[in-house]
Amino acid sequence: MQQRQPTMFDAGFNPMGAAFGTPHLPGSMGAAEAQRAAASQARGPIQHRFQPYEDNGGTTIGVSGKDFAILGSDSRLSRGYSILCRDSTKQVQLTANCVLVSAGMKADRDNLHKMLKTRLTMYEHQHGKPMSTPAIAQLLSTTLYHRRFFPLYTFNVLGGLDENGQGAIYSYDAIGSYERVFYSASGSGQSLTMPLLDNQVGLHNQTDKVEPVQCPGIVPIREDLTVEESLDLMKDAFTNAGERDIYTGDTVYFSIITAEGTRVERFELKRD
Repeated sequence: MQQRQPTMFDAGFNPMGAAFGTPHLPGSMGAAEAQRAAASQARGPIQHRFQPYEDNGGTTIGVSGKDFAILGSDSRLSRGYSILCRDSTKQVQLTANCVLVSAGMKADRDNLHKMLKTRLTMYEHQHGKPMSTPAIAQLLSTTLYHRRFFPLYTFNVLGGLDENGQGAIYSYDAIGSYERVFYSASGSGQSLTMPLLDNQVGLHNQTDKVEPVQCPGIVPIREDLTVEESLDLMKDAFTNAGERDIYTGDTVYFSIITAEGTRVERFELKRD
């Protein structure tokens, strides 16, 4: 004979026990276990999360001409809505005529800069000369691609002079894909600075000027671009980003690379 299941009208009925096994008296050990089981089922499976990355903000820009390259980066270090540091550099000078600026996560940026400087020191000891800018561009690409399954959270712009003395800018994604251009930007203010650079440096959508050719196999260059004009445009771009992007501000450091060497200039932005 089939046993009758208890109902809510029976004395001592426990709905937790009815749902998850043998009914138990309220307050008993079995009732507590059934209550925990019901709560666990309501929550669903326990999820363990691992988030190794954070974006510390900042903006970087690179512009090159026929005999120069300028790299700029702001000095603000942020986490969420907090400013951790107002004078944290995002650039490193790799050789006398090559500079790297990196946006993204500060820990990965510092690690990447340290690795590159170590590799370049080893190369100089072995060959008796510094590595060329195009070779450094390839070295950075393979370094980032080597970490493609656990990428370095950095977005890099490399600039310098090539073997012919022309300015060169190399733009990268997080896993090492890169291309040579004559201007680029990265970081939290990229979407605010690139439209200005496209129009004023790349000459996009201008009816009275001819847009420079940018295609594989042709070195992109603007012969008429000067250091002073490029520096003024980059200052305008950083000022624009600082007005709209809370992660860009404080101070901009410009590395101006020419045949005479590299000099650094400061440009103050808003500090709020």
